[in-house]
Amino acid sequence: MTASGGSSADCVFCSSSQPGREELVLVRGRVSFVILNLYPYCSGHLMVVPNRHAPDLATLSAEEQTELMRLARHAEIALTEAYAPHGINVGINLGKAAGAGVLGHLHVHVVPRWNGDTNFMTAIGDVRVLPEDLAASAAKLRPIFERLAVSDL
Repeated sequence: MTASGGSSADCVFCSSSQPGREELVLVRGRVSFVILNLYPYCSGHLMVVPNRHAPDLATLSAEEQTELMRLARHAEIALTEAYAPHGINVGINLGKAAGAGVLGHLHVHVVPRWNGDTNFMTAIGDVRVLPEDLAASAAKLRPIFERLAVSDL
């Protein structure tokens, strides 16, 4: 998911409960949620996002910080269980110069990776080849997140 601008009115994360986007949400916590990336680098590429339109780590409350990290941990567990990747990238891009695609709304990318998974299609053809559509990814990951949410209680 990418969007320019920094206001919550046009933010793709703030509008995640609108029709056509809710099916991308894998789990909702009290102050944050996990969502599949609409334009993933690979199958299982997801993001952990605070509900509140917050631009950076410094503006997050202690509760938001805690839940963001707990859900990032759940994302690691879920991706490992569902996809058995060789590694996982976890990253936050703050600001346009850092590569942020959604300006003004902090989000944590969690991306499963496999040895040799880079390909020429993105660099040469400006396209991405995914072996799994988003609905299949959601069906695979959502039950794992639901189980993890219950085990944390």
